[in-house]
Amino acid sequence: KVGATLAVTGPASFLGDPEEKTLELYIDHINENGGVNGEPLELVVYDDGGAPPKARTNVKRLLQQDQVDVVIGPSTTGATMAVIPLAQRSRVPMISLAGGEGIIEPVKKWVFKTPHTDRMAARKVLKEMKARGISRIGLLSGTGGFGKSGRGKVLEEAGSFGIEVVADETYGPKDTDMTAQLTKIKNTEGVEAVFCFGFGQGPAIATKNYAQLNIDLPLYQSHGVASKKYMELAGDAAEGVRLPAAAILVADQLDDGDPQKPVVQSYIEAFEGRYDSSVSTFGGHAYDALMLWVDAARKAGSFEPGAVRDALEATDGFVGTGGVVDMGPQDHLGLDLTAFRMLEIRNGDWHLSE
Repeated sequence: KVGATLAVTGPASFLGDPEEKTLELYIDHINENGGVNGEPLELVVYDDGGAPPKARTNVKRLLQQDQVDVVIGPSTTGATMAVIPLAQRSRVPMISLAGGEGIIEPVKKWVFKTPHTDRMAARKVLKEMKARGISRIGLLSGTGGFGKSGRGKVLEEAGSFGIEVVADETYGPKDTDMTAQLTKIKNTEGVEAVFCFGFGQGPAIATKNYAQLNIDLPLYQSHGVASKKYMELAGDAAEGVRLPAAAILVADQLDDGDPQKPVVQSYIEAFEGRYDSSVSTFGGHAYDALMLWVDAARKAGSFEPGAVRDALEATDGFVGTGGVVDMGPQDHLGLDLTAFRMLEIRNGDWHLSE
């Protein structure tokens, strides 16, 4: 039994909806091809709407009533942090689909994750800024779990790249206008670029306000906006925005020798063929989580949680949509900065940043 608690509805549904669809698609595919270890898989999904209390209720139900062999999710950092103690006590592997570094740092024995961390996103963007000669930036971040954690990582990492955060503003999850915060950043002397760290509608609103204020500075986002939904919400204002993201968004632009190319192209073909909608990195995180667990169960030769956990931790050279995964006792993610590509939005589509 594969259990999942995901933000299928609510403000984080752009994460949970493609994640649920991906799990349904690939569990059907796996079962059509003989299952795992000769057994068919059964999927049990509950919607937590991105709310930590609901995620806790769902995980308790998955572990105690449904007796699942793995928990995939939650979709968001806040919800994941709320359920980690349950996964640890139950001794059932949990593979989170959220970005916060705190999920796996420090290492928790039974907890893994597939998305690149907020610290990785901060480093990738700061490295890009440094290469472009940017040394003074404004920071705008959400006050939710992901944005708050990401803000902390940017502030911790900026100095090591020779970059100074000269303006530091935040927005709440229900804010519908960030003009005031962006005006403060715009009026701060010496600002050379702006880094927005968040997910959902917030970054899209900020992007539109940015254009309305005619801020003539590079705008960077985090991997929290790596879906077509962001471009739909932000519209023409997203033109020129740069962000770090997984290779799945630029599959057709990858070199033919790139080991990820056949994996992401196969995923895109399967997902878009079944659902007639664009892929996102978030659905890719669910694919990676499921396939990592399947790979571990096959190597373990059973679904016994301890054996599967050990096999997961020993993952080496697994090619997923997020990158090539090499885990270990001190690394329950297994990705490095090379798994991130810097992208730029041009003409309403993703392009590798030049």
